[in-house]
Amino acid sequence: MAVEKSNTTVGGVEILKPRTDNREYRMIVLKNLLQVLLISDPDTDKCAASMSVSVGSFSDPQGLEGLAHFLEHMLFYASEKYPEEDSYSKYITEHGGSTNAYTASEETNYHFDVNADCFEEALDRFAQFFIKPLMSADATMREIKAVDSENQKNLLSDGWRIRQLQKHLSKEDHPYHKFSTGNMDTLHVRPQAKGVDTRSELIKFYEEHYSANIMHLVVYGKESLDKIQDLVEGMFQEIQNTNKVVPRFPGQPCTPDHLQILVKAIPIKQGHKLGVSWPVTPSIHHYEEAPSQYLGHLIGHEGEGSLFHALKTLGWATGLSAGEGEWTLDYSFFKVSIDLTDAGHEHMQEILGLLFNYIQLLQQTGVCQWIFDELSAICETKFHYQDKIPPMSYIVDIASNMQIYPTKDWLVGSSLPTKFNPAIVQKVVDELSPSNVRIFWESQKFEGQTDKAEPWYNTAYSLEKITSSTIQEWVQSAPDVHLHLPAPNVFIPTDLSLKDANDKETVPVLLRKTPFSRLWYKPDTMFSKPKAYVKMDFNCPLAVSSPDAAVLTDIFTRLLMDYLNEYAYYAQVAGLYYGVSLSDNGFELTLLGYNHKLRILLETVVGKIANFEVKPDRFAVIKETVTKEYQNYKFRQPYHQAMYYCSLILQDQTWPWTEELDVLSHLEAEDVAKFVPMLLSRTFIECYIAGNVENIEAESMVKHIEDVLFNDPKPICRPLFPSQHLTNRVVKLGEGMRYFYHQDGSNPSDENSALVHYIQVHRDDFAMNIKLQLFGLVAKQATFHQLRTVEQLGYITALAQRNDSGIYGVQFIIQSSVKGPGHIDSRVESLLKNFESKLYEMSDEDFKSNVTALIDMKLEKHKNLKEESRFYWREIQSGTLKFNRKEAEVAALKQLQKQELIDFFDEYIKIGAVRKKSLSIRVYGSQHLKEMASDKDEVPSPSVEIEDIVGFRKSQPLHGSFRGCGQPKL
Repeated sequence: MAVEKSNTTVGGVEILKPRTDNREYRMIVLKNLLQVLLISDPDTDKCAASMSVSVGSFSDPQGLEGLAHFLEHMLFYASEKYPEEDSYSKYITEHGGSTNAYTASEETNYHFDVNADCFEEALDRFAQFFIKPLMSADATMREIKAVDSENQKNLLSDGWRIRQLQKHLSKEDHPYHKFSTGNMDTLHVRPQAKGVDTRSELIKFYEEHYSANIMHLVVYGKESLDKIQDLVEGMFQEIQNTNKVVPRFPGQPCTPDHLQILVKAIPIKQGHKLGVSWPVTPSIHHYEEAPSQYLGHLIGHEGEGSLFHALKTLGWATGLSAGEGEWTLDYSFFKVSIDLTDAGHEHMQEILGLLFNYIQLLQQTGVCQWIFDELSAICETKFHYQDKIPPMSYIVDIASNMQIYPTKDWLVGSSLPTKFNPAIVQKVVDELSPSNVRIFWESQKFEGQTDKAEPWYNTAYSLEKITSSTIQEWVQSAPDVHLHLPAPNVFIPTDLSLKDANDKETVPVLLRKTPFSRLWYKPDTMFSKPKAYVKMDFNCPLAVSSPDAAVLTDIFTRLLMDYLNEYAYYAQVAGLYYGVSLSDNGFELTLLGYNHKLRILLETVVGKIANFEVKPDRFAVIKETVTKEYQNYKFRQPYHQAMYYCSLILQDQTWPWTEELDVLSHLEAEDVAKFVPMLLSRTFIECYIAGNVENIEAESMVKHIEDVLFNDPKPICRPLFPSQHLTNRVVKLGEGMRYFYHQDGSNPSDENSALVHYIQVHRDDFAMNIKLQLFGLVAKQATFHQLRTVEQLGYITALAQRNDSGIYGVQFIIQSSVKGPGHIDSRVESLLKNFESKLYEMSDEDFKSNVTALIDMKLEKHKNLKEESRFYWREIQSGTLKFNRKEAEVAALKQLQKQELIDFFDEYIKIGAVRKKSLSIRVYGSQHLKEMASDKDEVPSPSVEIEDIVGFRKSQPLHGSFRGCGQPKL
């Protein structure tokens, strides 16, 4: 279906924008030739800016790998105008914002957002990155350690490892071949040995490449375009223009030596993957014809007749994706990634045969106009009805687009195929040939069969050349399955009209309540999009009764998703998403997207639940997948392990993953078949329906589900007894007590250690919430600055709020390869000690500024239906039902006195506070394992050493649950 276009004029040029977008845009070029896109949005609560510099890691000098990335880090430190170290990040954080940056191969992007009333100063601080940054010698050495720590966390990540292996197997004189992150070796040890001063090279790189004429800036403000333009002209004119040419790197990364190769690599994690790639013509030169998007849509399709459907039916694959991977203006790779089962690993050649068979099918059938038109219609609807997203996320992509696309397509980029040109698509199909394929096959089964190691990540691999005739043999050996193109998509919405919501409810209302279910309803009064959000939580007491039940429920939800996939995949392509997954109380169903055909999908899913049966072949595949997931738990980042232990200690009715893995090993298909009827036999469904749906429709959906599940002569489900309604309980730590849990990191090869230092404070209460949140806001940047910037304990350093079913606290999270958890814990204590004086000495003006920032953050409006629905769903799921939370907490903040914050800190947070309850989770990497015994000996008293998590949890009192503590009346 065609959607009318909406254009706006930017600097005399038409720019395509979504027709539901009422923001104003203006393009200007400053005297220094900096191109700027101004965006005015009077409704925004946050303002943002993004600067894209047309230089990246491809420009790293030889022998200084990672220099562009290192420079990206260094610009955050200080500037001549704002010389206080880290003051940029401090200002942004204390005014409700966030900052980030990334370095790509040919671009470096810096961005931030901040509360609207502080935008002017934040923007001026940001502009100084590009005018007169200070790169002190002291900061240089410290930030090299941060880059090294960032690299350390990637060393055992399969994604990083295989990507670098693909780069390694390319021309050495092409920048694609390079290592781009940087580490201590490349940025300090090797340059120093050669007499090269890294700081001097850093300044040289900045001066050589950072020129206004190859930068693109997007500024997103609340004021008028004229006002934003005045700001930008006043702040960014001073960026030097040295008339640089955007660096180009012509030529292909792969020679014939790097094509027709089969690479066997050993991953860190369990599982088998097959990555197949071809160098192809970059789609960017034909983005309106979208050849790679068209081919990715078909090769990556999951409906009946697709390659994935065939592989799934054979029991050989559990996932497949296809599309253009890494690309520049000069080269591109088309990639197909397949997650293999154990059986699939044994049939790799036949799988590749089927892949080439499918490509052959595309060559023979030619490029189909109706498929292109359908894809075009889906993309057009998606563009014109796109959700509003946070300003920073929105403008980062636009800033990148500005250096690549003509002005008219800055907002849309490559997302809108409009020109049907079979020859251009056919050219890329022809490039997917056996003669230029690269095959990367990952499996731990290759242990002992490799003879090479990639130098940066030490990935073990072997390499062999393969011929077109070998691939032809694989094609002939492939099973005879009927591959065909997808059917027309019945889920494409044709009714995009908005319902006239008679209810102007600003918060959810309890629309319907029966013994079987409860329906909360919230019409769309904010977003004016033809979309809906449906959440149904099936509360099944049996699901959380034991490790066995938890695993069986998980298998049940995965089998449901598996059975629905080839049908519901069409819905997903058309912008209607669904999921069935575990919840705290059983399992939940989520649907989100265009409302027009949502009910059809909902009824199909519920029908599958009602008529559930176990297919032994699919059970075997799902069991294998889940088993590998559990086995891979031990390879998680150490800070993730520490957070997991924290949750296991605090949350009642949770089971250790080791017990669940044990359950899996004994599980058979008949166990699931027996379990599911019992699981569903006692159920209560908590429902939330929001968006472009009338209340009668919402009631009708829930009534339909009740009829199918509860009102049959032989009902599948019966209502819960009052005593069976589930509650979420959290361990109540003792006042004045310190708890410690020491544990080895679960991966012996990981040198990183981690600490989670958690302070439990209170049960949900508006007056207490705001004090904790204000403490968090004031302390967040101080934590980052001291522990990461100054002490360089580790790249991952954070202070975060924690909410377990309405029990609030705060947690310090640090991962480090340089210091052990005991030392890090002592540094957190020291930080808190130093923070005391900072808080006591805080001026009234600073206090008011922080309160205002927190109020602005709380009053930030939801951007889209999904964001709003998640907020309300959290209230429903935890049982707190405080739909007016934001307004109530803002009212409490307006009354808050500085002394109350100090009293709160003294009572609950500071060292030695009488009501303080802290829990330190210490996970020891291989480097620091020997410190564990002495750390245990040195814990202060009174304290409790947790040896057995479940035993400890059972011995502790629990906080009361908000669920079931008084049900609302209709």
